[in-house]
Amino acid sequence: MANSERFSFDTKEYLNTFYCILDQMVREMTTANLAESISNNFIVQMIPHHQAAIQMSENLLKYTDWCPLKTIAEQIIEEQTKGIAEMEALLGDCSCLLNCDKDICLYDRRTCQIMEVMFTDMEFARQTDSIDANFMFEMIPHHLGAVSMAENALHYEVCDGLVPILESIITSQRRGVRQMQGLLRRIGYSMQA
Repeated sequence: MANSERFSFDTKEYLNTFYCILDQMVREMTTANLAESISNNFIVQMIPHHQAAIQMSENLLKYTDWCPLKTIAEQIIEEQTKGIAEMEALLGDCSCLLNCDKDICLYDRRTCQIMEVMFTDMEFARQTDSIDANFMFEMIPHHLGAVSMAENALHYEVCDGLVPILESIITSQRRGVRQMQGLLRRIGYSMQA
């Protein structure tokens, strides 16, 4: 946390909680129980990703009173809670759809690249004394990671029930990125430091 002495107590509390959530997400996504099934692998890595977004949004809601951002955080909680339930319900059946070794290798390799970029971009997200801005700087790469992971999965054979979930992640999280980028501009920030 570079230059943390300039941050308010609330900002420091917010950031400390964010980093705990991020560390847990990284740990759970990188140690997920992978199989010879792209459907399984996507689900077991996306569930902790969604759980982290819910926790990060709950963390923000302790501090913000800005209605447009509260609405985004509440939408994240609602959509990703629903997404977790849908993926958990599919996991057993989807795990039965096995993929060939080459597909698994290519899928896993690209997923690892996506996660590495996402984890780094979140770890080193721009920090200000604005909790609202910090949340958006952190959540934009989180959403972009989910979009890339879903697009990667769609390059391969996945179980039928997973396809609408992947498409929903792409649509909703792209929308969320656009909304947050617009709000950042509105309060005078850009994604560049």
